[in-house]
Amino acid sequence: MRTWLWIGTLMICFVSGGATCARREAPVPFPPPPVAFNETPSLDELAGVMNRTSSIQQLSTNTASVEVLSMPNIPKLSATLSLQRERRFRLRASLPIVLGAGMDMGSNDEVFWFEVPEGIGMSKTLYYAEHAKYRQQLQRAVLPVDPTWIMDGLGLVQLDPATVVNGPVKREDGKLEIRSVIQMPDGLYQRVYLIEPSAGYVTNQFLYAPDNRLIAQSTATNHRYYAEHQCALPHQVELNLTPAMGQPLRMKITIGSYAVNQLLSGDPQLFTMPQNASQMVDLTTLSATAAAAAATAPTEYTADHHMAMPLRGTLR
Repeated sequence: MRTWLWIGTLMICFVSGGATCARREAPVPFPPPPVAFNETPSLDELAGVMNRTSSIQQLSTNTASVEVLSMPNIPKLSATLSLQRERRFRLRASLPIVLGAGMDMGSNDEVFWFEVPEGIGMSKTLYYAEHAKYRQQLQRAVLPVDPTWIMDGLGLVQLDPATVVNGPVKREDGKLEIRSVIQMPDGLYQRVYLIEPSAGYVTNQFLYAPDNRLIAQSTATNHRYYAEHQCALPHQVELNLTPAMGQPLRMKITIGSYAVNQLLSGDPQLFTMPQNASQMVDLTTLSATAAAAAATAPTEYTADHHMAMPLRGTLR
């Protein structure tokens, strides 16, 4: 059960993917997006380009694959994905028959969930939580980030200039960097974005907890430009999650093609939490137990070899 719980944990937070016994070759890159900036843009100019993804309200695909990089014994999964702003998504991943039924993960305006098989039979366990309750205890939670991060990890991040405390600044590697703050019930989180300097799309994201621990990061590659929406979306996303307990976990999701502003599924219950699991577990009740076993996680690379503190200036 623990293996499935961690798989579900990662997918619901970021939906990324990782390794199998036989690795695939890297996907063929798409043509580069057109140039948006010839020099370092202002914050408002950068936000204007990043926020073009607001015209994308729905994404769906039947050509996704998910791998668990930190668990190489888990086979590659074929997946379908549907999402609709702001909190609605559904990921169904199929597994080899020796592992039983597939996984079902999703979210709607009220709750998020993941359903996984248990044992060798047909029984399933559904883990779920209400968004509002879960946000009240992120420091103690089994999942250290809000599950709606799936939208951002897949390229739909929106930037509010009022939350930015530093940047954009140009880094030594040529990328642009900005840092923003997020006020959550348990304190002030800081978020760092690395951005491709000419086209203006996000390549990396880092999230720091109020105690400056790096708790989540994502790397987006193989961007495809969608001319109708004047923005680029990644077709491969790798995400790292550092929970309060256990070792950091890595996953990756690769997408062949997207249907934009269209849901391929005609299911009217697409974003409804399933109710037929043999066992249902509220994650908010697990969190207190998990916190008792929490261990201090190692601090990894930050955006510019700094801790989660502003590069310059002060918090607004």
